[in-house]
Amino acid sequence: MKVVILAGGMGTRLSEETSTRPKPMVEIGGKPLIWHVMKIYSHYGYNDFVICLGYMGHVIKEYFANYALHMSDVTIDMGRNETISHKLKAEPWRVTLVDTGLTSGTAERVLAVESYLDDTFLLTYGDGIADIDIRKLVAFHICHGRPATISVYQPDLKFGNVEVNDKGEVVSFREKPPSGGWINCGFMVLQKAALEPLRGSQHIESKPLETMAREGHLMAYQHNGFWQCMDTLREKTILQDHWNTGKAPWKVWNE
Repeated sequence: MKVVILAGGMGTRLSEETSTRPKPMVEIGGKPLIWHVMKIYSHYGYNDFVICLGYMGHVIKEYFANYALHMSDVTIDMGRNETISHKLKAEPWRVTLVDTGLTSGTAERVLAVESYLDDTFLLTYGDGIADIDIRKLVAFHICHGRPATISVYQPDLKFGNVEVNDKGEVVSFREKPPSGGWINCGFMVLQKAALEPLRGSQHIESKPLETMAREGHLMAYQHNGFWQCMDTLREKTILQDHWNTGKAPWKVWNE
């Protein structure tokens, strides 16, 4: 089953980092965020990736084309025009890199890689990570038999919740409780039949998902663990702080 990663957006809200590289290439713990996303899938045995490129896609191409150079010690013999890698740590990945347009929306990017896909495929964003169990997600999708599954998550409220009674007395205080609402956190499983509602739409997150939901073709896998996107510098700092503890929740793989 192939894993499609949306990695073409401009990341304007993270402009401090994205003026010289696409957002999925912003580093957490010295590795691009897209590497963390791929390691999550690889841990569960999904190693065939199709990456939808757009803004500064050449940076992502260069990274994977020279992955051995990035991940190992090297001796460069200029006289012989040889590069010898030492302590090479290879990944069992097959990576297809596709230019899907500079300003394309998410639906347009998925449709642009349709020819590379099998009947069932995984889809996610290149700027969000979680400790989600991909095996359970896929099993859920297979069990219900609908064309599409999204993963949903309950984010914490930005501020604490104060409950006050009729007398003005504070009854309880909860520091950043769950919002009560569910959001699409990516980590989707789709059949090719789910591509039909995407045609003619720019983004998958609006009309296509609404159409599938209305027609009973969309199911939600509820993820109750860790999830975090990286849209702002503050969120990058949150992820880096998690990584610095040595116990990053999304690091489900072993070195």
